[in-house]
Amino acid sequence: MRELTFGYSPCPNDTFAFHALTHGLVEAPFRVRPVLLDIEELNRRAHDGEFDLTKLSVGAFASVGKRYRLLRSGAALGQGVGPLVVARSSIPLADAMRGRVAIPGRETTAFRLLRLAAPARGEDVEMRYDRILAAVRDGDVDAGLIIHESRFTYADHGLVKLIDLGDWWEHETGLPVPLAGICARADLDDATAHAAERAIRASVQHAFDHPEASRAYVRAHSQEMSDAVCDAHIALYVNAHSLDIGDDGLRAIERLTASA
Repeated sequence: MRELTFGYSPCPNDTFAFHALTHGLVEAPFRVRPVLLDIEELNRRAHDGEFDLTKLSVGAFASVGKRYRLLRSGAALGQGVGPLVVARSSIPLADAMRGRVAIPGRETTAFRLLRLAAPARGEDVEMRYDRILAAVRDGDVDAGLIIHESRFTYADHGLVKLIDLGDWWEHETGLPVPLAGICARADLDDATAHAAERAIRASVQHAFDHPEASRAYVRAHSQEMSDAVCDAHIALYVNAHSLDIGDDGLRAIERLTASA
């Protein structure tokens, strides 16, 4: 049977959603070899077309160009799912932006949203997403753009929210926040790409139908998170749009990718 490489993140939403496909629990005319990497690393590797299937930030779609095509299943988007900007004290966003701001990568959707909401900034400091909260807390940067589980834990570091960029986007556009999608490399034949889309959809549905089946897999890749944070992470980012992006989701993606 053919093997396809599948790049996705070790975050609970991905390990929950793709557990069934990775472990052969849903029908597919191929096996997958999972490669779990931080989302910005996946974005970077997509420039070389490294994986047959890969999760990509919507913010990276334009730079990846025609190397990949979006599948309708497996996406991360919705309401109330946007990235946050946090700081050590409640100050105006414009003041925070004049300083050093930690970002989780220049091709992330989070950074694209920040550039739209706050075009005037001082210094953007790239670092892995899970190091940003400590950097803000310790004063290494003036503010941080946070994603993933950091949304649920920033207050534990004594930090405050300056803006929810998801709320900002929804207010500006009336559309869901398009964070990431699963893409197939453009040189995959149509039959294989369509089969992958079906298999990913089946994997997400299996996760919804059997939520406990993936728990050990999720925990194995999120050892620093509590069960409560894992569950909240999954509930927020795996939703109906993960089964099918939907027309409003496609409009949101088109709107964001067209933005400067």
